[in-house]
Amino acid sequence: MMMRYFLAFCVLALLPCSVSAERARLTRSGIIIVGSGEHVRAFEPFKGAMDKGLGYAEAVNKYKQTFGSAVNVYCMIIPTAVALYCPDEAKEWTNDQRTVVRSIYAHLSDSVKVIDLFDTMQKHVGEDIYSRTDHHWAPLGAYYAAQQFAGQAGLPFADLSTYDKHVIHDYVGTMYRFSHDAAVKNAPEDFVYYTPTGVDYSTTYIRYTLGKHRQVVGEKAPEEGNFFYQYEDGNSQAYMTFMHGDLNTTRVKTSTRNGRRLLILKDSYGNAIPAYLFHSFEEIHVVDCRYFLKNIVHYVHKNDITDILFANNAGHAYAPATQKSYNRYLVQ
Repeated sequence: MMMRYFLAFCVLALLPCSVSAERARLTRSGIIIVGSGEHVRAFEPFKGAMDKGLGYAEAVNKYKQTFGSAVNVYCMIIPTAVALYCPDEAKEWTNDQRTVVRSIYAHLSDSVKVIDLFDTMQKHVGEDIYSRTDHHWAPLGAYYAAQQFAGQAGLPFADLSTYDKHVIHDYVGTMYRFSHDAAVKNAPEDFVYYTPTGVDYSTTYIRYTLGKHRQVVGEKAPEEGNFFYQYEDGNSQAYMTFMHGDLNTTRVKTSTRNGRRLLILKDSYGNAIPAYLFHSFEEIHVVDCRYFLKNIVHYVHKNDITDILFANNAGHAYAPATQKSYNRYLVQ
């Protein structure tokens, strides 16, 4: 009997340690980590403030003023993982992302079409819509975002059941490098992406060359390539499956024939969106807000663009550098 009580006492004594291991913690590098074992999730705090985000709204409005009724302009600010997965006990380490983003939306012109993803992402939060070990969302999250966008644009959209599914096992993304936390390294996940069927498409790239401090110093001649790049199990670069990353301007011609040509202005979150829209647009052009070299006005007219989608994650949307880039593209 005494042994039974002793064992019970030992179990109770261990409980606080088990519970604390489940609690959110902040690493020295500023990364929030929640959960344990195979359920570990790591994400960055959101540092944006409402006053800094207004410049983004002004830039988007300027694009609509520039192109007028000839081009539809959409604004999709993509929530980052902290907006969906941060527990109450860790909210002191991050700003309220939803409030900041919706403040940006409130300052947009009525002629700009808002793609507010917060409710959509929250509806699917129990699915694998964000990576646990990477700072990006997962391709499934991008699917739901593209679906909402196509619906608001009044365009056809292929159901996910028509796509081919691909899985890269044992994936550990950027959050291990950002956090240097063993719990993240020891919690690999599946990276799941989808390739469209029933539509033909060809991809052309203009690739950038970089100098010091990752500044663009030139670009190569256009060349054809694959939209999807294949990575082996365990490769930490799996998110570069789409267009092989950010260092290019991309044009995709599809077999869809409806006269609609989309320009996506994005950061890396936007890389996962285009492939879900091959059934929706005749052409899709993808420009990264950090590396583009040309004048956007000339680019839009030259390529007969009918729709512009701003697709930046919330961290980039409030960043002054993003706003400065978008303004510069209109005049350079």
